[in-house]
Amino acid sequence: WQTLVGGLLLHVSWKLGWVEINLCSRSEILSWLPASVLFVAIIYAGSRALSRLPIPVFLTVHNAAEVITCGFQKFVQKESTNPRSFFFLHSVLFLLVAAVCLPLCDTQFDPNGYLWALIHLICVGAYKVFHKLWKPSSLSDLDQQYINYVFSILLCPSGDLFSALDFPFLYFYRFHGSCCASGLLGFFLMLHTVKLKSSTTSGQYAAWSFLAK
Repeated sequence: WQTLVGGLLLHVSWKLGWVEINLCSRSEILSWLPASVLFVAIIYAGSRALSRLPIPVFLTVHNAAEVITCGFQKFVQKESTNPRSFFFLHSVLFLLVAAVCLPLCDTQFDPNGYLWALIHLICVGAYKVFHKLWKPSSLSDLDQQYINYVFSILLCPSGDLFSALDFPFLYFYRFHGSCCASGLLGFFLMLHTVKLKSSTTSGQYAAWSFLAK
């Protein structure tokens, strides 16, 4: 629902000239498709995990994805250590400790829920690593998000789509209102994130992003 509403809003905003989207280069669109596959996996695994885990538990595991990107920067890209990155490393380790200790203290431990949360975590980390490695020449953040939206709508798992017909609250107006509100808020959050990223340095953006977590 969120990707459908977000995709429609982004498409309408593009057609009305409110945002600029440039999808002229087919080769760059194809090169971004692996990230779109990861984007779909993030949504699917996340929805599976959320159906079994409380939201605070899911968010704790989700935030631990920073461990993957931080480890990649530290051990693969061999980024130099400075006081700010040293503090960031320790903060990420706290996130990892929290995520590891969480299932040990969970009195309602659901192995399937944590399995989907782990898959979600890995996909989020892989998406961020791919984004760091990918060197676009013309695709902007909005271009990438537009491709993600379209790809996620096209790859919606048909089995889950038909099983959704059995959802007990499918015909409740509050459910549809909540879905639309989720898509609308997600869309504005995405626009704000893109604007923040373009108006700040990479270090400032990383700090704001980590503070939000």
